[in-house]
Amino acid sequence: MTPPALIIIDVQRAIDEPVWGPRNNPDAESVIATLLQAWRSAKAPIFHVKHSSTSPESPYSPEKPSNAFKPEAMPLPNEPVVTKRTNSAFIGTSLEWDLRHAGLNRLVIAGVITNNSLEASVRSAGNLGFDVWVPEDACWTVDKVDLSGHRWTAQQVHDLSLSNMHQEYATVCRHTDALSLLE
Repeated sequence: MTPPALIIIDVQRAIDEPVWGPRNNPDAESVIATLLQAWRSAKAPIFHVKHSSTSPESPYSPEKPSNAFKPEAMPLPNEPVVTKRTNSAFIGTSLEWDLRHAGLNRLVIAGVITNNSLEASVRSAGNLGFDVWVPEDACWTVDKVDLSGHRWTAQQVHDLSLSNMHQEYATVCRHTDALSLLE
């Protein structure tokens, strides 16, 4: 059986900017590094997704140093990088074609922000018929204030977003479960 593709979403220095506020899962980058190491050892497919915002003020603007990948998620020269301008890695990019052309139907998706680019990409992938796995300890989000002014903690936002994805679009798991897919 073909191993699943590992897709890392937006793990760039921009996410460390103070503008985002408090986050959850402080060990997510080390978990992502563990996943990358395992996929590389297994010679399994890896795709890096890089957000390049169209807004010059954004920390994800391609003109800013913060657009660079974080060290834990740095692509190797032979690993494809898909650049996106929207929240979903499947909109306006070659990602779906790349995956289908390579015969890849199972995906493990990790990265940031759980309730934004990660969830948008997972929903797109699920709607496109991919078998998606999301290791909850390999993604994170930040506090969010709702329209009534109530502040939801990053963990609460993370948990709700994962609940939205689970079973309808993906299987939410731990990274150890995702690693077992390589066997």
